[in-house]
Amino acid sequence: MTTTLSPPSPSPSPSPSASAPGALRRRPGLRGLRVLGQGPLFTAAVVVLVALVLVAALAPVLAPYDPEALDLSASLVGTSGDHLLGTDQSGRDILSRLLHGARTGLLGPLLVVGVSTLLGTLLGLVAAWRGGWADAVLSRSMDLVFALPGLLLAILLVAVLGSGMTAPVIAMAVAYTPYVGRLVRGIARQEKARPYIESYRVQGWSGWTICLRHLLPNIAPTVLAQSAMNFGYALMDLAALSYLGFGVQPPTADWGAMINEGQGALQQGAMLPSMAPSVCVVLAVVAFGIVGEGLADRIAKRER
Repeated sequence: MTTTLSPPSPSPSPSPSASAPGALRRRPGLRGLRVLGQGPLFTAAVVVLVALVLVAALAPVLAPYDPEALDLSASLVGTSGDHLLGTDQSGRDILSRLLHGARTGLLGPLLVVGVSTLLGTLLGLVAAWRGGWADAVLSRSMDLVFALPGLLLAILLVAVLGSGMTAPVIAMAVAYTPYVGRLVRGIARQEKARPYIESYRVQGWSGWTICLRHLLPNIAPTVLAQSAMNFGYALMDLAALSYLGFGVQPPTADWGAMINEGQGALQQGAMLPSMAPSVCVVLAVVAFGIVGEGLADRIAKRER
């Protein structure tokens, strides 16, 4: 009898808004936004990333000047109506170079993340599903790649292939593959032990069919979150290589190369040639990190 009297205490009567059908439909959406976005910070990061993509796509339309046009008579001109962010030492419009630099700044990391995610996912799935000697060989191979610093590998490839975007992208893709491979291997091994995998095996499904149609979709959200964070790290690494002179070469607009070129202007009291691309790199890296962490938190809470 006492158990029949206890349910009225947690009844929804104290919150009249919950009784409205519209409120019941809105609450899950608000709760999902709070988990996924972690408030306005996540939203701001998404806005920054969308703006970067739009700027990169529309750079030829938005840029007021040719990013490689020299005008030595306008060297280190300050902000004005003609040059909103001023000019660099060669008289090139900084805003135009920033807009075009977003293309190389995003294209390189996109290639790195795409290749490393594809290879890492494939290696991780094979290692987890096959097990035995295949798992041992692939795991030791990934450990060996971990021992090679990505920047050092990029410098070695630049010495062989020459400076530009190709060598750094290949080196960074190789360096980032073990991160994805280890992640996929660990999650895939956990999924492989679940009952639904064994039920598909009993039904006669092949291993690759189970992996591609059922196992891979279950681990894809976690891989996506890791890829978002890897994108920011790859952007920073490629910008560092361009800054050191091993990546994109002048006069091509690139944020890392612009930071290097703007160092001489700092001695003359001009901050924008070096500061503007530095801010762009920091904003992009932080935004990708926030989005990746937000996705990872959502996945973790959903699993709990």
